[in-house]
Amino acid sequence: MQDKINHININNIEYPLVFNLNVMEKIQDKYETIEKWGELTDGKEHEINVKALKYGITEMINEGIDIENENQETKRGFLTEKQVGRLITELGIQKIANNVQNTVIEATKSENEQKNA
Repeated sequence: MQDKINHININNIEYPLVFNLNVMEKIQDKYETIEKWGELTDGKEHEINVKALKYGITEMINEGIDIENENQETKRGFLTEKQVGRLITELGIQKIANNVQNTVIEATKSENEQKNA
């Protein structure tokens, strides 16, 4: 697992996206497994479950904010799922889903895959 922060830009504001063990734990607590959450949010077999998508993105953004706050004098507040819903609406479900998928893939690449990339 890689400790990497990706960012999405919405209305000239950068929002961090992190997929790490803390985020995985939150998702597992709510959806039992990462795999089940992934099936709900990938849109391959059925339409994207918006509630699951909002939950995962909220956890990913807030984890990124928490990490970035560790090194900042001015602390940034966490987002609610309702605020994240507005961000998703602004950016578009498919675009943000692609950003989330890329973040998850990058974070879970094995060390060999990273060396060969």
